Amino acid sequence: MQIVPMRDLKNTVEIERRCAESNEPVFVTKNGYGKLVVMDIDYYERTMRKIDEAALVNKGIADYEAGRVVDGKKSLKKLREKYGI
Repeated sequence: MQIVPMRDLKNTVEIERRCAESNEPVFVTKNGYGKLVVMDIDYYERTMRKIDEAALVNKGIADYEAGRVVDGKKSLKKLREKYGI
């Protein structure tokens, strides 16, 4: 984990290099307290994709637990009959 003081944000090239090389976010502090997080766009997109996937898995689990499921074989049979496949 990388931590830099707010004043170091002036050197954007260095912050960008740190994000790219470490492949993790850089935490920015002000007066010793966390204020910002700077990250490479690839890291951000990967993180958001993981969050989205986890949300979908949780939704599937909730659907299963609530009984909102259908039998796979019956569903395929209905689709085949409907579309003549």
